[in-house]
Amino acid sequence: MCRNIHTLHNFEPAATDDEVHAAALQYVRKISGVTKPSKANTEAFEHAVAEIAHLSRHLLEDLVATTPPKNREIEAEKAKARSAKRFATA
Repeated sequence: MCRNIHTLHNFEPAATDDEVHAAALQYVRKISGVTKPSKANTEAFEHAVAEIAHLSRHLLEDLVATTPPKNREIEAEKAKARSAKRFATA
């Protein structure tokens, strides 16, 4: 479930609201133990996602990077190479 949460800090261009929301959703899913809440818990679930996304956005805005911003395409290629190596068939 949490494999979809990726580092969002220090990228150029900066993380989008959709990326922050997706990370918040994955976090709430993980700690709640459900991917889709019941009708009774939907409001609490959605509220938690919104709050965590809001706080995450503030965190990303407040963090200071001492290294140059990473390139999304290069980082994606590195991840693909790691995955290919990890799941390579013999």
